[in-house]
Amino acid sequence: FKRLNRILITHAHLDHILGLAGLLSTLMRWESMEELEIFGSAGALERIHDLLYGVVLRGVTPPMPIHLRPIHHGVFFEGEDFSVRAFQVEHRGPDCLGFVFEEKGRRPFLPELAEALAIPPGPWRRDLVAGLPTTLPDGRTILPEMVLGPFKPGTRLVHVGDVGNVESLVEICRDADALVIESTYLQQEADMARQFSHLTARQAAGLALKAGVRQLFLTHISRRYREKEVLAEAQEIFPGAVVARDFDTYQVKRE
Repeated sequence: FKRLNRILITHAHLDHILGLAGLLSTLMRWESMEELEIFGSAGALERIHDLLYGVVLRGVTPPMPIHLRPIHHGVFFEGEDFSVRAFQVEHRGPDCLGFVFEEKGRRPFLPELAEALAIPPGPWRRDLVAGLPTTLPDGRTILPEMVLGPFKPGTRLVHVGDVGNVESLVEICRDADALVIESTYLQQEADMARQFSHLTARQAAGLALKAGVRQLFLTHISRRYREKEVLAEAQEIFPGAVVARDFDTYQVKRE
C-alpha cells in the first residue's frame, strides 16, 4: 500500500516487528504524509503499539496521525480498483494471516465497435466505459453492452508469509495470477520444516501446481542454502518458480 500510506503486517513475530520499527522511523520523517494506517491482527498490533510508543516515539508526538487497524478474516480494505482480503494460515500461534489482493473485474471497452458506431472521442466514450448509456450529438442513444466486451476478472495476487500446512490454501490460491509464499527449507530437512511450521521449496511448488497458480515467487529462504538449490527443487515441480530477492520488482498481469 505504499502509495496509499498503509502498512500490512502478516505476522506478530519479533523480527517482523523490529523491522517495522525501522521503517516507521523512516516514514515519520516524510512531512508530506498526512496519516499512516497499519493493518494487522490484534496480537501483532499490540506488539507494534508497545514498540512504537515505548521505543520509537518514547513520548514524542508523531508528525502525523497513526491508526492501528485490527483485521480478521474477509475483506478489510476496498479501494476504487482493488480490494484486500485476509485469511487464516497455520503457523505458530493464532495471529498469522495471508492476504489476497484482487483487482476489480471489468468489461473492456472495444474501440473497434465504437468506431463502427461512429462514436466520437470524449465524454460519450467515458460514460460507456463506466457502464452508463450515453446520447450522442446526433441524438442516438448508445448502450454500454453495444461497445463492451465480455466480463474479465481482475488480476489476483495471493501473499502467504510463514506457514506450516498448505492443504487449506489450495482453494484460496486457485487460479491466482501470482503466489508469494515462504520456502524456508529444502525437502531433505522436511522434518525440521514441520517442527518449526515452515515449508520446503517442494511443498510451496506443489501448492502452486495443485492450485493452478500462474506465477510463483519464493521468499524467506534460509541462509543455509544457495539460491540455485532452492530453485532446482521448486522448478522440478513448478518450472516457472523464482526466488524473490529484497527490493526486486515484478509486474503481475492477468494475461
